[in-house]
Amino acid sequence: MDKKYIGEKLTALRGSQSREEVAKQLGVSVSALQMYENGQRIPRDKIKVSIANYYKKSVQEIFFSEQPHDMCL
Repeated sequence: MDKKYIGEKLTALRGSQSREEVAKQLGVSVSALQMYENGQRIPRDKIKVSIANYYKKSVQEIFFSEQPHDMCL
């Protein structure tokens, strides 16, 4: 998982909503949401599900790159 990519996605999804409102709805602190959006932390699985549900997206869409991974054979 790319923290910067995830942070950019979360910031874009939040749009014009305040961080305070989104954090309250997700049940996380504003500082935790800020760290997710700044690419400093990746949320735990339970929070990932809450975020995905809040934005009506799948966990895959938000937290996993759509770029194919190089496979070592």
